Amino acid sequence: MARLESGDVSRREFLKLVGAGSAGLIASQLLPTDAFADERPNILVIVADDLGYADLGIQGCKDVPTPNIDSIGRNGVRFTNGYVPCPVCSPTRAGLQTGRYQQRFGHEFNPGNNPGPNFGLPLTEITIANRLKKAGYATGLVGKWHLGFAPEFHPLKRGYDEFFGFLGGAHSYFFKDPQPVNNAILRGTEPVTEDTYLTDAFAREAVAFIKKHAGHPFFLMLCFNAIHTPMQATEKYLRRFRHISDPKRQTMAAMLSAMDDAVGDVLNALRSANIYDNTLIFFISDNGGPTAANASRNDPLSGYKGQVLEGGIRVPFLMQWRKRIPAGKTYDYPVIALDIHPTCVAAAGIDLGRLGGKPLDGVDLLPYVTGKKNGPPHEHLFWRYGTQSAVRSGRWKLVRMQDGTRLFDLETDIAEQRDLYKERPSIAHELEQAFEKWNSQLIQPLWSGRPAAGTARAANRVARRQQRVRQRL
Repeated sequence: MARLESGDVSRREFLKLVGAGSAGLIASQLLPTDAFADERPNILVIVADDLGYADLGIQGCKDVPTPNIDSIGRNGVRFTNGYVPCPVCSPTRAGLQTGRYQQRFGHEFNPGNNPGPNFGLPLTEITIANRLKKAGYATGLVGKWHLGFAPEFHPLKRGYDEFFGFLGGAHSYFFKDPQPVNNAILRGTEPVTEDTYLTDAFAREAVAFIKKHAGHPFFLMLCFNAIHTPMQATEKYLRRFRHISDPKRQTMAAMLSAMDDAVGDVLNALRSANIYDNTLIFFISDNGGPTAANASRNDPLSGYKGQVLEGGIRVPFLMQWRKRIPAGKTYDYPVIALDIHPTCVAAAGIDLGRLGGKPLDGVDLLPYVTGKKNGPPHEHLFWRYGTQSAVRSGRWKLVRMQDGTRLFDLETDIAEQRDLYKERPSIAHELEQAFEKWNSQLIQPLWSGRPAAGTARAANRVARRQQRVRQRL
């Protein structure tokens, strides 16, 4: 893939730019342009909701076939140690959008259904859509947002050209069910009546977006609410799993199968448009499975959604770009959803060293999966969710929960069953120090949740900056 950066400008092009006598013009010429559109990838990020670590065929699931989702990993990379930055939905999405630990800007908890002006992804943060739109990409979001109800938080105000979906944290899959006034299905900003099973509707809209923009680089974030509650499926999908005796697992299987069909429709749209090979695709879940709520499975991990144990934060994480990434690769070093933002931006030909704004915590994964860089992308990964916290470095993971602090060797104990805190005090101390250093950079949550270490003054500064941004809108 050609990347148009300062070092790539030819002498003739440079003289032409200098002759223009405009620093702004030079800067604009260093970004990708239509002349390079056919060399830049399309970008598709697919986010599942509450999908367990073991709920895909490629992850070992035996009772629910998921051939279309599995194909993303089989045609590219499966990350065996793929994480999200939070064990619940909205904070993970905030980190995914920004490429930054969401606790840095106070988005530590779900904002609930509060429509207020302070309950959403802070306006001081730059989204992946902001950056790709500026680089000339058509940008679209289909599905679940969950990053604020107030008008200034709407996807169309956060870098997306098009939006079809809902703003809240959950939604019925059938229009006939009553919905809160502030959680309608929207096309742009206008409520619509949607008679199609919602997973199928999101597939339809994603396919339409691809067809519309197939001739020019696009960025599409497709955020399913499957397999989040309420547990609802159509007879078409339920019929496939009559052999599953547990009613909840049967419905979950039907919902997952519907999502797999939807992903298949989207992949086929890429093939039909002859852009499949040059589309960078990610598939990820927003957190681990809430096993009791939706019959998902996190085997062999311990814990579940809402916990910083592996079952709450380690998720299916797949990546494909047939033009650049060898097929059938398994990558075992720990990576995190924060890496998706810089990877997409770099793939679009934008120099990460010249982004501006606040530093990213994620890294570009492309050099690692293509073999240009060796070793782990991250020295440490961190989590803070109220009173829970964790840090991972290599094989070691330190976990703090209400029942105390524990140390695990994930290389030999993926299920986190043997506490080595007292046996390996030096490792535990090193991880505690690393966490405290990171934690000292964070602020208090901007809305309700248990207090975390930090300063209220820092949170107030974010709120004041956000108010100044809002006044300029």
